[in-house]
Amino acid sequence: MKQRIKLKGRLKAYLQTAIILGIVLAGVNIGIYFLDVHSGIIVSFFLVVYFTAMLILLYHNKPIIMNEFISFATQYGQIQRRLLRDLELPHVLMDETGKIIWTNIAFENVVHKEKGYRKSITTLFPSITREKLQFDQEVQFELEFEQREYMVKFKKISIQQVLDNSDVIQNDDVEGYLIAGYLFDETALKAAIRENDSQSLVVGYIYLDNYDEALTSVEEVRRSLLTALIDRKINKYISSLDGIVRKLEKDKYIVVMRKQSLLALKESRFDLLEDVKTVNIGNEMAVTVSIGMGHDAPTYAQNCEFARTAIDLALGRGGDQAVIKTPQSIVYYGGKSQQVDKNTRVKARVKAHALQEIITSKDRVIIMGHRLGDMDCFGSAVGIACIARALGRKAHIVLNEMTTSIKPLVELFNDRSIYDEDFIINGTEAIELAGNNTVLVVVDVNRPSITECPELIKICKTVVVLDHHRQSSEVIENATLSYVEPYASSSCEMVAEILQYVEEEVKVKSNEADCLYSGIIIDTNNFTAKTGVRTFEAAAYLRRCGADVTRVRKMLRDDAKEYKAKAEAVRNAEIYKNAYAISTCPSEELESPTVVGAQAANELLNINGIKASFVITSYQNRIYFSARSIDEVNVQIIMERLGGGGHMNIAGAQIEGISEQEAISIIKDTINNMLEEGAI
Repeated sequence: MKQRIKLKGRLKAYLQTAIILGIVLAGVNIGIYFLDVHSGIIVSFFLVVYFTAMLILLYHNKPIIMNEFISFATQYGQIQRRLLRDLELPHVLMDETGKIIWTNIAFENVVHKEKGYRKSITTLFPSITREKLQFDQEVQFELEFEQREYMVKFKKISIQQVLDNSDVIQNDDVEGYLIAGYLFDETALKAAIRENDSQSLVVGYIYLDNYDEALTSVEEVRRSLLTALIDRKINKYISSLDGIVRKLEKDKYIVVMRKQSLLALKESRFDLLEDVKTVNIGNEMAVTVSIGMGHDAPTYAQNCEFARTAIDLALGRGGDQAVIKTPQSIVYYGGKSQQVDKNTRVKARVKAHALQEIITSKDRVIIMGHRLGDMDCFGSAVGIACIARALGRKAHIVLNEMTTSIKPLVELFNDRSIYDEDFIINGTEAIELAGNNTVLVVVDVNRPSITECPELIKICKTVVVLDHHRQSSEVIENATLSYVEPYASSSCEMVAEILQYVEEEVKVKSNEADCLYSGIIIDTNNFTAKTGVRTFEAAAYLRRCGADVTRVRKMLRDDAKEYKAKAEAVRNAEIYKNAYAISTCPSEELESPTVVGAQAANELLNINGIKASFVITSYQNRIYFSARSIDEVNVQIIMERLGGGGHMNIAGAQIEGISEQEAISIIKDTINNMLEEGAI
């Protein structure tokens, strides 16, 4: 490659000064000719001598000057080279492919190689792949090597740019670039950061879930002993972790510990949850606890707020579990035991009065459930509409897509002499009706992303949430009234209780009672799952309101195609690890295949030895998971791993962009991982 080297910059200008002055003198000489010809000839003679001498000097001295500069540059480069060689910062120079060209002593000491090592950088650091060498101008990343932690910084250096920055020579024909690499040892810094992080403050709350119920199940003279044993168990456990625990109330404790103690709790998967259950002095009911922890917040006060939010989540999900909240995530532990039924209806009465005040303060009520609504969703919405009617307010139920399961219920409201045409509306119509004087009641769901119309939650200033599903990290924020009761069997049960405590007498028509009754029937699987005393009391109230079992049974009958699809799902079920039934439900020619999939999951639980069932349904380019169990497995925490949620016995999830076979593999992998972790 031909290279033309020439002088540039101040040196070039300095050497050209004599020629420039000669040209100026020639101009002056011409002017002298106009004044005096004799003088002009004399000056011209000296001008010729001057140019001749300058050209001879430039011709003979330029090679000498260039050699002097090259010698100086060489000596200067040697000094720089020595400085870089002795620099304590590990430094390496590579070509475009990552092949090492030059290293300094510090780098050679790090990698334990002699001077002259010329192989690729990837042979020393396998984690530095060729892909990492493909960057624009500069890149940095972390690297672990021989139990040391480094911050690696690579920078491209253009060869042409190096020559352009030279004050002496230039070359316009050189292409390509070099890669300069630096290794910053951050081992001590990272260790200090980790140590500081491990010593950071963690605040927590411990609540006894069923304190009053457990005390009433033991003799009065032994109640103080039960309380003392629980206190001792909690204090001894927290003290072993170098933490501090203090009792706030009879069934509430506050905990302060270091983050490294919380890590030990995580490793043991909060075995305090099981230890407390071992306290038994004749009490018929085992004591369960809920734990909420908060950490990594910028302030101590915010850590405390995180802990309070975490304990609220733990209680809202049914108790007997631990929840850890950080600014980035919420993690759940436990939740394996069945929830204890609450026999008292004081909370229902308080919520009923609060709901009545909210509705009477507004002019319009919009009721909304979850997408692809079921009987529990629609039935509870009808119950809220009955309350609005009794309070003299106009009610609208939002329903975008009518599934086959609720079609018989919706047809009960076609009588325009009783129900207005806008009694059931879609999401677009609801947005037009919504305003500041509208109350939005969300039923059978507490996750805004899966409601019929999430935009309504943002538009309406007053929002009420009534749900029986256990809460997840995604909740409807700033709700004016939130009644989330995971102990309830269904939302219809909750609404049936509220109906009885509204001060104005609510007249429930027989068709409306049928809707509420059918919701309870579906969610309890004909009163065989998650059924408590209050469930039968709610059903008895609805029977008194005119609900007819025969009419409800007729509405719940399956279509022939749906029945065959459900039977096909049961027939093709795979029994995984002798405890988990996994199957796919055909969706062709079915109006509501997700409902059929849920019914098939219920049917699979009738097989002896099955702890949980999972039915996968492909519908509208999305995979739907229906998970069911009886009492041994919490399917909610399994579905939460897939981005879903639900109840301990009834849960589901939705995933886009995968096939049915991939969905089966995901379920199996999730079960395997959770079994290894001890989560199920």
